[in-house]
Amino acid sequence: MPSSLAPSTIVLIKATVPALEAHGLKITERMYERLFKNVEIRDLFNQSHHGETGSQPKALAQSVLAYARNIDNLGAMSGAVERIAQKHVALTIVPEHYPYVADALLGAIADVLGDAATPEICAAWGEAYWFLAELLIGREAAIYRDLAAKSGGWNGWREFVVESVTPESETIRSFVLVPADGGPVLRHEPGQYLGFKLDLPGHGILKRNYSISCAPNDRAYRITVKREAQPNLPAGVVSNWLHDNAGVGTVLCSTPPAGDFFLDRQTTDPVVLVSGGVGLTPMISMLETIAATTPERPTWYVHGALNGRVHAMRDHARALTAGKANLRLSTFYMQPENEDRSGEHYDVAGVITPEWLVSETPHEAATYYLCGPKPFLSAMVNGLKHRGVPAERIRFEFFGPADELTEEPRQAA
Repeated sequence: MPSSLAPSTIVLIKATVPALEAHGLKITERMYERLFKNVEIRDLFNQSHHGETGSQPKALAQSVLAYARNIDNLGAMSGAVERIAQKHVALTIVPEHYPYVADALLGAIADVLGDAATPEICAAWGEAYWFLAELLIGREAAIYRDLAAKSGGWNGWREFVVESVTPESETIRSFVLVPADGGPVLRHEPGQYLGFKLDLPGHGILKRNYSISCAPNDRAYRITVKREAQPNLPAGVVSNWLHDNAGVGTVLCSTPPAGDFFLDRQTTDPVVLVSGGVGLTPMISMLETIAATTPERPTWYVHGALNGRVHAMRDHARALTAGKANLRLSTFYMQPENEDRSGEHYDVAGVITPEWLVSETPHEAATYYLCGPKPFLSAMVNGLKHRGVPAERIRFEFFGPADELTEEPRQAA
């Protein structure tokens, strides 16, 4: 592989930026149409990110555009490369899959741009694609090697048995998973997720990622899943099946822990964990870890829920922070009900705001970890930036294709 792209290729790729701004989404939608004609390749992907919401084509369109804009400064893409590599590992993507994507992408460019997709443009994008592909393949190979070498580690799919099921709220359940082979599990980084593959009647192979909601250990994982309100739409099929059908003894197939959003345990600097709704799952993993290993670390856990009926793991979070002077818990209920008692079940009526975070937490020194719905994250990320929190101390995760949250939220690499 060349160490850099040819100067002529860089010029041609930069010249396609206006076309990508105008037609990028059509190109990625067409790419997936072409790609998913191959059923084996289609089944590699999480179909909940396609179809109704179309979030994955939008995310890819912005990733391609970001790649073109930064083709002469690829260091700016390092974070995106890591996120994509982690996602690919969770989907068991391997080098032989990349040619299928290349054919689909280049074919889609030609389909959408027509005569504007000259042989020179197509050749340049072919070179640019394989340059990025080789970066990803190399990083993914390193991740696979690392996972396989660690105690309890593995590659590909491993069977897990549901050991217990715990209702956490009206809409959320936790599932504790132990290896079917009786061996140990790989200790995850607090905040990472597991990739799952399910073959459901009438739906075929479905892929989903669920955050691990417990601290690292050698024995088991816990995932905490919200039942989606529309069970027949792609995003709700698996969550509803788990709620309705997964019980003690159910076997699930999972890839190893993955993801680049996790607690920095190399420092004891202050941290603020902020979550909305089911975004609490990686935060509980982080909070459990801090409570068990570094309870002296200044930590604020701030969570927002609609009310007590849908607030998962409330008592667990309170137990983790009880009696620990450096672990502080603040809970917001947007619409508290009569049964919700202020000071016992929640602390503040209303929603979490950046103003509150800046006034009540050490924003001059803390690192903020955020997880929740996209509007929530957009408000928090942009609000904290506006109030002087450096971008490098704002880390966030949500469920779906990676976005970059900007002043006017849009999908990006």
